[in-house]
Amino acid sequence: MSRRIAFVASPSDESQAALADLRKRYGETPVEEADVVVALGGDGFMLRTLHRHMARKLPFYGMKLGTVGFLLNQHHVDDLEARIERAQPAVLRPLVMRASTEAGTTVEALAFNEVSLLRQTKQAAHVRVSINGAVKIDELMCDGVLVATPAGSTAYNLSAHGPILPFGSQLLAMTPISPFRPRRWRGAVLPARLEIRFDVLDPYKRPVSATADSNEVRDVVEVIVRESTEQTVTLLFDPEHNLEERIINEQFTF
Repeated sequence: MSRRIAFVASPSDESQAALADLRKRYGETPVEEADVVVALGGDGFMLRTLHRHMARKLPFYGMKLGTVGFLLNQHHVDDLEARIERAQPAVLRPLVMRASTEAGTTVEALAFNEVSLLRQTKQAAHVRVSINGAVKIDELMCDGVLVATPAGSTAYNLSAHGPILPFGSQLLAMTPISPFRPRRWRGAVLPARLEIRFDVLDPYKRPVSATADSNEVRDVVEVIVRESTEQTVTLLFDPEHNLEERIINEQFTF
């Protein structure tokens, strides 16, 4: 029995042309009636697709028509239904960010890649770091700091010299961005079950923003990060492009 496929695509000309071709070949099903969502674009578009449609609890199969495509499969139009049937599932559990602002508002957002705190001005950020209520760093002076999932550890985290985490390891990477004090601290690898809290010191002189994937909150004073215990999404990968194997291979890429 064939699956009902909903196709979504980024605005790029290449993705839109592929969208028209695939809909002509395999038909067009609304997301509300679909069994699987096929996303055409890059990693950024796939993340936006996950955020937009995760509540429907459908599996997502991506095809690379963007720049990086770490969360995607190769773009081929033939035998798509068979590829989806033999695809291997990878279950992602997002981070939950709860950010409190100077104005007294609280914003919650999910992150499949990372939660990052970044300085908003030329002044370095001053942040206190606590784990499960215990202060671990009284004053972290830096351009920023991030918490990455295993799936996100090969993205911004890696470019900030953070560790690559094996998929399914139930670990998080906490990585400073251009740290000045403590000078020798290079980050931490933490069990995913822990709650991480960042308190912004002197937020008026040294304002800080917080971002969960692409959802930014300005002028934060406190950010709490934990792994979601309720929400997951399932990505589908061709056997030859297994996500676990890709993450392992990234550790041997020069």
